[in-house]
Amino acid sequence: MRVSPVGAGFRIVMVAAGACAVSGTGVRGQEAGSGSGGDGASADSIVFGQSAAFSGFAVDLGSNMHLGVLAAFEEANRTGGIHGRVLRLITEDDRYEGELAIANTRKLIADGVFALIGAVGTPTSRVAWGIASDARVPYIGAFTGAGLLRGADQPWVVNLRASYIQETEEMVARLTEDLGFSRIAIFYQDDSYGHAGLTGVRQALDKRDLPLVGQGTYVRNTAAVKRALLDIRESDPEAIITIGAYRAAAQFILWAKKLGMRAIHLNVSFVGSNSLLDELGGDGDGVVVTQVVPFPRDTELPVVRDYQAAIRQVDASAQPGFVSLEGYLAGRLVVEALRASSEPGGPPPTREAFLQWLVDVGPYDLGGFEIEYGPGDNQGSDRVFLTEIRQGRFVPITELRRR
Repeated sequence: MRVSPVGAGFRIVMVAAGACAVSGTGVRGQEAGSGSGGDGASADSIVFGQSAAFSGFAVDLGSNMHLGVLAAFEEANRTGGIHGRVLRLITEDDRYEGELAIANTRKLIADGVFALIGAVGTPTSRVAWGIASDARVPYIGAFTGAGLLRGADQPWVVNLRASYIQETEEMVARLTEDLGFSRIAIFYQDDSYGHAGLTGVRQALDKRDLPLVGQGTYVRNTAAVKRALLDIRESDPEAIITIGAYRAAAQFILWAKKLGMRAIHLNVSFVGSNSLLDELGGDGDGVVVTQVVPFPRDTELPVVRDYQAAIRQVDASAQPGFVSLEGYLAGRLVVEALRASSEPGGPPPTREAFLQWLVDVGPYDLGGFEIEYGPGDNQGSDRVFLTEIRQGRFVPITELRRR
């Protein structure tokens, strides 16, 4: 068992995969629904659940999504919570594996959480969202842009971010319009996440009557990339779009550079930008990542200023990053929707009222990041931002340039 302090009076207890971690004073996973009638909302608290990767190859993604959500919840708790009700968060480790995500989701629902928040990944969300929806439990802010969560008939699913279709469309648009490239290849994780990205790249290329010149795959939760790299090298691409997680993506880029390949490398937001930067060390210059949240150091945006202060209240050593900012925005959305859909001194908020407020409110500004839902539209933002690694750090860009 490992106990990590995350702020005054709060802790995360991390145990073996599939076991429970608790954020919030005096809460145990099996007691989450206690006194709440099984819907996670009681006279003094509202309890949320998070199944994410807290070990394994995607651990940084789960940890940072958790940091962001927790920071938003604790920010709200310092000012009275939701009309006097404290927000609490129970976490379960799924190691970025679908079977564990199924078990964790069922357990959290049985524990009586109000909603699930901050899931990490397509293969986990693919098997978890239906379980949540069948139980009429909201599935909020999953860290994935897969289309399988973006159906008009999914009222219990709330997406914050733009889709992989939108990210890959932006990549191909910039490669063809800014650089005049026509030889584009793809390296992708061989599962539902990678296939979602592959669909997006193919759609963007088909729109421009361009072929996909090469492709290669790797197995989730590994960094076995060499065979895929050799296959892609044969197609002599000008650019390679990667749909993967940070360790495999970094290994692919580093080996490509060792082999003298001159292709531009582009990654979708799920890669985990800060972790990718760490894995690449000093060899990341020129790597492009599309993002679905604002630049996490852009303190001209009120929500980014709030985010930076909030994560440091939870962890004084925390560094701003795109993943934790996405978690914070998801948590902040929950806070504002709960406050608006319930009344001071009134009964506990309901899931139905929470979701209806999102549909009815129209465009809503979270402090420089606008979201909008509506009937049959469960995706809040369509924004895609470009970033590039330059001199060992990410910088925001608006177009691609030849190096």
